[in-house]
Amino acid sequence: MNLEHINGLKTLLSLPKKIAIIPHKNPDGDAIGSTLALCQYLKNKGHEATVVAPNDFPKFLKWMPGAETILNFEKENSQAKSVLENAEVIFTLDFNHLGRVGQMTPFLESASATFVMVDHHQAPADYAKIMYSDVSMSSTCEMVYHLLDYLGAVEEITSDMANCIYTGIMTDTGSFKFKATTSTTHRIIADLIDKGAQNTAIHHRIYDTNSPSRLHLLGCALKNMVILEEYNTTYITLSQDELDKYNYSKGDTEGFVNYGLTLDNIRFAVIFIENKEEGILKISLRSVGDFSVNDFSRQFFHGGGHTNAAGGKSDLSIPETTKYFESLLPQFKKELTQ
Repeated sequence: MNLEHINGLKTLLSLPKKIAIIPHKNPDGDAIGSTLALCQYLKNKGHEATVVAPNDFPKFLKWMPGAETILNFEKENSQAKSVLENAEVIFTLDFNHLGRVGQMTPFLESASATFVMVDHHQAPADYAKIMYSDVSMSSTCEMVYHLLDYLGAVEEITSDMANCIYTGIMTDTGSFKFKATTSTTHRIIADLIDKGAQNTAIHHRIYDTNSPSRLHLLGCALKNMVILEEYNTTYITLSQDELDKYNYSKGDTEGFVNYGLTLDNIRFAVIFIENKEEGILKISLRSVGDFSVNDFSRQFFHGGGHTNAAGGKSDLSIPETTKYFESLLPQFKKELTQ
């Protein structure tokens, strides 16, 4: 974050403001953790701050301190609109294009507030007056920690804030195993534990708490796995009927795509999940090494993200999409097999 934007943010927050804090649609641990931690900091500094999420978030994140205060734009529409309309400052966290908030997009586009972006994804749009964009960062939660450092507020991190920031870093780094995890990341984690982050309890709440239906859905997903040894690639499909059969709830498929990367020699793993309500297939892509799923998703599936983790979508059926996906692989054979 450059000095001009740091000083601009300090000036912006020098007097109490009405502030809305926005995560992306279908918020994950990093989006919820970063927004809640920032919200608590701003409230502690005397601001009127509210997190407004485009839609609901997974049950396994609802234990997080402050989660009960998040406004759901879909379910608490009038209250959420009022917050956006009256906001003097809008923080957007863990996304960098206003199209990532679904039905909220036109309300943000017409807002008169000053926008502040904090995000670690590639190709940021230019809607924010104050930007903190760094694709090298492990997570937006790590960036929030640095943001507080820039504001001289690291010592003001409470145990609740520490739990939120820890959760986001842990989930976005795959429990600290992804390439973006640095020695600085680990030093931040150590400080968060010193400040009260309950690392063992957080890991248990996120990864070790399952329902029978989710495990049955995982079994279905693994049964559907297709392995393309010629391209060191694997993919999983889940139809709406299969989701319904196993009583799918938001967040149940979190992490399923990563199972493909546990296979020997697999460098590229994808999951295609049907969503009949939205009329699309939601796609998650993961890779190891230098193969960029961000570039792949941007080019072919209207998405993007990071080099080794990205998302996308398809308007075609599962058979049509997987046939198209397989037809793309020969042009990447060299990258995937060297």
